[in-house]
Amino acid sequence: MQHRLAILDDYQDVAHGFADWSSLEPDGVRVTSYREPFASQDALVSALAGVTIIIAMRERTAFPREVLEKLPALQLLVTTGMANASIDVEAAAELGLTVCGTPGSPTAAPELTWALLLALARNIPAEDASLRSGAWQNTVGFELAGKTLGVVGLGKIGRRVAAYGQAFGMEVVAWSENLTDEAAAGAGVRKVSKEELFRTSDVATLHLRLSPRSEGIVGEPELRLLGPDGVLVNTARGPLVDQDALVRALSEGWIAGAALDVFDHEPLPAGHPLLSAPNTVLSPHLGYVTRESYREFYGGALENVKAWLAGSPVRVISG
Repeated sequence: MQHRLAILDDYQDVAHGFADWSSLEPDGVRVTSYREPFASQDALVSALAGVTIIIAMRERTAFPREVLEKLPALQLLVTTGMANASIDVEAAAELGLTVCGTPGSPTAAPELTWALLLALARNIPAEDASLRSGAWQNTVGFELAGKTLGVVGLGKIGRRVAAYGQAFGMEVVAWSENLTDEAAAGAGVRKVSKEELFRTSDVATLHLRLSPRSEGIVGEPELRLLGPDGVLVNTARGPLVDQDALVRALSEGWIAGAALDVFDHEPLPAGHPLLSAPNTVLSPHLGYVTRESYREFYGGALENVKAWLAGSPVRVISG
């Protein structure tokens, strides 16, 4: 059987460098890579008509029920990572579609979180640009030692970030709706209420999965509690934060600054208010964009395809 495989949102045109997709040719699989995001659901459906296998990079392209129903040829949908809120897994199961995930790097996102925080604390992007233009020492940064780090979401990523904070001499507190005292103590941090976290933290960093329950979990009340000396770091998902409230918080000085890797709409459109908001360090969702991570993602996706073609799918996501 001839299969058509589409690799989506390969922004940097690197998918073929991290896995040997040509190894699928003997199985009758024709591979096409798409670099640009689709402008609409209709454009997506039109481009992927007849495609039987899709490799989706994280949550760059959404696959709600109404899209899946319009792709009757689709049989296998692979997402990088083992969770993707943009895929309606229940609808996929009803349509007889197999959904699989891949391994990922446990360190890529925590390391970027810390890189962004340090860049914000010491004004590195602004000072780099200033130095290149001929100036010298225009800002005064702040140190992390002795400050309080508030970790919102103490999962695998949150625990690593908490450990980084401890290594830098910070007091670390944590909150999430299901966090227990035992889990917090096991990570060497103190469990607090959400209100206390934002009221007492110098740095609040977000590491929650996006869900209907967590969407907008940081809004005006939390940002005002963080206060004019506090900073927000978000490398998890953009919609965790009320973006309108965040823009106001930055513009009106409710908080001292924000380091952001994720946004409500990605890629971030030209003219977006965050691009001109003061006291920010922004990166284009680089949390997982490392050589090590891409080897896990694309290598794992190729393994998934081969296993499925052999009739024994692996890392199946069932919802």
